[in-house]
Amino acid sequence: MSDSSPLPPVRLHPEAELARAALSTPLLSRAARLARWAGPDTRVDAGGGLAEDQLPAAAELLGLSGDDAAAYASEAWRVALDAGLVEIVDEEAGTVRAGEELKLLTAGSPADVLAVWLTALETVIADASVPDLDDLVDALDEGGEIDFSSLDWDPESEADFLDGVLGNLYLLTVSEDGPGEGPVPLPALAASMLVPDDMGEPTNDVLEQVSDAMMRLDDQFRALEPVGVVEYQPVDEALMADADEEPATPVDDTDVSRYGMVRLTPLGVYGLRARLREAGFQAPAVGELSDKGADALFDGTAGYGQAAARAETERWLARREALAAARELLAAARGADAGAPLRRLRCQQALTLVGAEAEPALREVLDDPELGGLARVWLSERGAAGIPAPSEAMVFWLTIDTVAAQLAAEGNSEELQALVEGLAAQHGGFFSAAWRVEHPATADVLEAMGRLHPDKKVAKEARKAAFKARSQQGG
Repeated sequence: MSDSSPLPPVRLHPEAELARAALSTPLLSRAARLARWAGPDTRVDAGGGLAEDQLPAAAELLGLSGDDAAAYASEAWRVALDAGLVEIVDEEAGTVRAGEELKLLTAGSPADVLAVWLTALETVIADASVPDLDDLVDALDEGGEIDFSSLDWDPESEADFLDGVLGNLYLLTVSEDGPGEGPVPLPALAASMLVPDDMGEPTNDVLEQVSDAMMRLDDQFRALEPVGVVEYQPVDEALMADADEEPATPVDDTDVSRYGMVRLTPLGVYGLRARLREAGFQAPAVGELSDKGADALFDGTAGYGQAAARAETERWLARREALAAARELLAAARGADAGAPLRRLRCQQALTLVGAEAEPALREVLDDPELGGLARVWLSERGAAGIPAPSEAMVFWLTIDTVAAQLAAEGNSEELQALVEGLAAQHGGFFSAAWRVEHPATADVLEAMGRLHPDKKVAKEARKAAFKARSQQGG
């Protein structure tokens, strides 16, 4: 995943809703309870962890029992400390008190609450990539330092791997053709990190790596679930014939859910987007452009899918009066630069969401060579009277502009191929006239039509017309 190109835009839930979700997560709520419980008699060790003799009381306070009760209580305390819910008063004496951040959970804004939760999330993600405590103890050398070579574990690469997995999970979740808020099979997520895109059938070595990664991710997602970033259905333990034996990769879709299913929660989407932005990625959110101009709306949604672009445009329009919005959209759609056709397509799409009160703005541009065609389309679709017929030159110009916009938006898609075939079929002399159109994209559009049309004779006509258009443009 590259940080140079923007990720698909995400639709975030309202901050108030997300803040309520953060407060109700098991880990943050436990951390807050421990912070309120801490007092003059609470003691911590040299590392700031809750003193061992106080862990039973902390576990009891949190209603925890069983073999892992102390470990869960210790984790909650560490989150409270890292998030500023408690602070150390005297390191030598090991005394603590409630931290300033604790007040934010009850008296702060939703953004304040989410900032505390994000700190907790960082602690949990860092801990999730660390091996079991028993493994760490076994790896201590004579000087008390961890011998990483004996663990077969590289802290940096392990952290990078988990970051990559979470990034891919985010990308799958926010992509228009992804599962949305639905679950992602653990094998698919592991494979997304290890199986090259150009690999047909994965080798046995790669499948073994995927299986190993699944087991690591199973532990990590179990650790991440209490902070509310994911909902996780663990790997079915019955799949393992032996405690030391890892399960094979599933062979079909019927049993894939038994190998683990994970989904990002709305809170998790918010948290991972914040981490991605912190790491330098462009991770837009729907609604960010609503207070900006129409030019920013067109530029910002240029790489959006249809659903996201429509949602962004609806929010933009909701803040404006219809006639003024239509005039602003039309003004921003003008231009002869490479991005202009896509701006006009976005303008046309935006205008479909505007009511009849915008009609005066469309009539004002009927004679505009760049906007007159789309204005006629808009008025005709609404049954308006007195629409002047377009000239042949305007029809051809609008056709070239439309295909150029589709190329910019979708590339060589099946829909564009169908459009190209339809144009050539409806107008027998299309190419003999189209090369003369004074549009900056004429040659590029005709070349694309030559690539896309399945009929070799028609494709050849298109290429000849493209050559003539280039000659006319002097390039």
